[in-house]
Amino acid sequence: MTNATATLVRLKLALLRNGLRQSAGRRAAYIASGVFALLVAVGQLLGLVLLRGEAHADSVVILLIALLALGWAVMPLFFPGGDETLDPTRLVMLPLRPRPLVRALLAASLVGIGPLFTLCLIVGSVVAVAHGAAGYVTAVVAVPLALLVCVALARAVAAANVRLLTSRRGRDLAVLSGLVIAVGAQFVNFGVQRVGSAGLGQLDPFADVVRWVPPASAIDAVDSMGQGAYATGLLQLALSGAAVVLLILLWSEHLTRLMTSPDGSTLQAAGDGAARERAGVGGLARLLPGGRTGTAMERSLRYVWRDPKTKAAWVTSLAIGLIVPVFNALQGTGSIYFACFAAGMLGIQMYNQFGQDTSAFWMVAMTISSPRDAYAELRARALALLVVTLPYATLVTVLTTAMLGDWARLPEVLGLSFALLGAMLATGAWASARFPYSIPQDGHKNVAPGQAGIAWLAVFGGMLAAALLCAPVIAAAIWLHTSAGGDDWTWLLLPGGAAYGAAVALAGLRLAAPRTAARLPEILAAVSRG
Repeated sequence: MTNATATLVRLKLALLRNGLRQSAGRRAAYIASGVFALLVAVGQLLGLVLLRGEAHADSVVILLIALLALGWAVMPLFFPGGDETLDPTRLVMLPLRPRPLVRALLAASLVGIGPLFTLCLIVGSVVAVAHGAAGYVTAVVAVPLALLVCVALARAVAAANVRLLTSRRGRDLAVLSGLVIAVGAQFVNFGVQRVGSAGLGQLDPFADVVRWVPPASAIDAVDSMGQGAYATGLLQLALSGAAVVLLILLWSEHLTRLMTSPDGSTLQAAGDGAARERAGVGGLARLLPGGRTGTAMERSLRYVWRDPKTKAAWVTSLAIGLIVPVFNALQGTGSIYFACFAAGMLGIQMYNQFGQDTSAFWMVAMTISSPRDAYAELRARALALLVVTLPYATLVTVLTTAMLGDWARLPEVLGLSFALLGAMLATGAWASARFPYSIPQDGHKNVAPGQAGIAWLAVFGGMLAAALLCAPVIAAAIWLHTSAGGDDWTWLLLPGGAAYGAAVALAGLRLAAPRTAARLPEILAAVSRG
């Protein structure tokens, strides 16, 4: 091991060790996550070993390794802060050439829980498909080759996008992680259900294509060599080896560019940000009402557009609110009433309205001197939420109805969605005044230390209260369905639910306004803790 490689490996170990020394909580979280990851890896390893001898074991492991490689490719984009050594620009002042630096960083990349987890899955995969002396000999080469493809792929992607990842735009890119995880989980769930009902043979057509894509080709080479297809096995190993070489060359090229070229991403990001601002919320502001209402609405929408934490919450809610009804409809097990999930997920954004302002809430507090001012502020925030939620909930309901073909229930479900949304606006306004909490701006935490209990009480207590407020509309829907000829009148639930939701929302805002005005100092202290 060269001096540069040994130094960077020791640096990686020192970063891990010093990170654990920062606090007992961080040390406990790291150890717990590491133990959990290793337990999952061992479980996956044993499960893959048990696949040995199954007719379609090769298809399972090929797709598993391909999915694993995809994860290595996208994780640096969504979690650039997860590994301090992903940013090579921190090493630009060192007297190192790109090739020695690539070797050193590649060795350092093999240290950590992620590579160990990947190694367990790769070993289990080759054990599941290895047969005969040729297969086992090939496995000795395929295991490190597949691991190197995954690690080199992650490093090449990170180096190619490092300017983006270290800018504000790059930090905002992490917002998409919630969407990707939510969509990916539903796709995996959908695929598992299809496989469970139709058998592992459903995977064969996909595996026939993926088996030629590195690093899955290295795993399939073990199976090919074990079956005597030596030419196919050698070609698949060669593809994985070529992929390693190509990824390292790309990585080296990007490192050279980073080490020798100036960083102009900040100016570019500022120009692009200004353009997006003019095309985004700035354009919508012309359609908002004047006075305090329009100003407060624009401020709330700008938080959604620009603040990473607020944007992350909205993107996740939008994704899950669409995924749950649509994917259940695709699986044939859904109900049109699942469309109410869209209104419920976005209604949660009304809770802790002042927490998203953090310490800047003092500027808003200076403009509130009476319950009337508080009511105007809360009403504007609710209207800003409705600008997105009303068309979105309607779109999801219509889409779910079209997929299920149950058009007769469309007015009823829309009425229930609007009633639920109004109830959540009412309880969210009251919870924002009664149970405010701070949202830290740094890291991935959404609640400041010591306020988790308040957050749980605000959200889940408010959701329970919203469900109770919707009881009259739900009872009316049940009564119409159980009474003779009542199905012909369910369309009344649309205007009735919309009117009821509007009335409940206005009542909740008026009840929350005096409490908000009276508790301004407590609210300001609570939301400024982060």
